[in-house]
Amino acid sequence: MRVSSTERMLNYVVLTLFALFAVAPVATIFVTALGPQLGIATGGLHWGNFAEAWAQGDFGRALGRSLAVAALVVTSALALSVLAGYAFGTMRFPGSTLLFYLFLLGLMIPAEAIVIPLFFDFQAIGLTDTIWGVALPQIAQSTAFGAFWMRAQFRALPENLLEAAAIDGSTSWSALWRICVPPLLPSIVTVAVLMFMWTWNEFLIPLVMSPYKTWATAPLALNVFQGQYTADTALMASAGVIIAAPIVVAFVFGQRYFINGMLEGATRG
Repeated sequence: MRVSSTERMLNYVVLTLFALFAVAPVATIFVTALGPQLGIATGGLHWGNFAEAWAQGDFGRALGRSLAVAALVVTSALALSVLAGYAFGTMRFPGSTLLFYLFLLGLMIPAEAIVIPLFFDFQAIGLTDTIWGVALPQIAQSTAFGAFWMRAQFRALPENLLEAAAIDGSTSWSALWRICVPPLLPSIVTVAVLMFMWTWNEFLIPLVMSPYKTWATAPLALNVFQGQYTADTALMASAGVIIAAPIVVAFVFGQRYFINGMLEGATRG
């Protein structure tokens, strides 16, 4: 169907308005971060706010802990998600439906409902205030979604791909990595970016599982910083930009795969 120039122009106008609506809050925070601190009347752009917020909030160590937790969660959950999605999407075995519903149960139970009993379980085996105590619950959460997502992607693959691989003598393992994974790379990158965002922004689990703040992540450091500099909006905005920067970087580097993966996921789902 041919689209008229008026309809095309209207589409551009609507998309521009939505883009401005999405970018405006981010731009406002960034502009605020470059403004003068409380009690400083000088004009111009105050780039030093970022350095001062970094030093005052001790964000270097907090970001390092967050990166370590995110790396462990994303790599572990992504590997488990691909393997589980491959099994659920391409294989038929006894109990597969029930087992898949158990994975879905992980999507339905909120962390708030289980975090306290989970804390006492982890405390009994010495996992509190360790990276494993912070990472394991998030690995379970991300794997539940990842298995659901990847199952849909594997089920959408043409059946003749796996049949041809079986005829050529490929094992299930080689068929997964040589035949299935390459065309599903955008979907895999998409779920990896989502897992990274969720892990980076997680607040409750690090708060409960690290009571002595040994593994206090970036959101916890931002919360402490907020309590100290509530009235200074410039420093608060600078700290917010520092904490959000890794997510922006991850999205920028994976945006091509991320967008393709979201579009493929919408059509396959």
